[in-house]
Amino acid sequence: MSTETRPQSVRRATDLGVGARFSLHPHCDDYVEVITSALAAADATRVDVRTDDVSTFVRGEEADVIRYVHAALAAAGGTRWHVVAHVLLSRGCPGEVACELPDDVLLDAVSVPELPPTGLSASAHWALYPLDDTGTDHLAQIMEAIGTAGSRATASPEHFVTRLDGDLSDVLTAVAAGWLEAARHVRHVVTHVTVSMHSPSGGPR
Repeated sequence: MSTETRPQSVRRATDLGVGARFSLHPHCDDYVEVITSALAAADATRVDVRTDDVSTFVRGEEADVIRYVHAALAAAGGTRWHVVAHVLLSRGCPGEVACELPDDVLLDAVSVPELPPTGLSASAHWALYPLDDTGTDHLAQIMEAIGTAGSRATASPEHFVTRLDGDLSDVLTAVAAGWLEAARHVRHVVTHVTVSMHSPSGGPR
């Protein structure tokens, strides 16, 4: 009798669902122009983008999704108004409306994209949610992801979240790094971050 085990199959996460939802909230009278201009400024040639009355949906490869969100936030922040953005990133099944993922399937690992510095100081509250019921130590994965994020931006603990401070690029790179680090071990990972730029209450503490 053969003792050889059947290898796990590896699938691209984009086959099952990789994407983002984000909302921009400029604190100014001309907020519509700020939002629409920021969305138009981001290169959408490699992603699928749809905006409704609640948020903007972005689907594509991990790096392309992150780059699009980065460009949109940088454009909004470049107006120098106080801008808040809520960003959700999801990788894996059931990231889409419906999908199936056999128990023996692994998802491919991907690298964190390089984001050019913006010169915009950003502060953020970040949370990570590894969604897997196969016995994975979720807390260990979260702590490892926080450590990875802390090498990209200044990280400090807050109630229910991790605070990140730095250039907008460093903050979003930290979020992406933590998200993709957890995705090396867990097949479905969601992360949420609230980013603030030009806040009247001050910058990093």
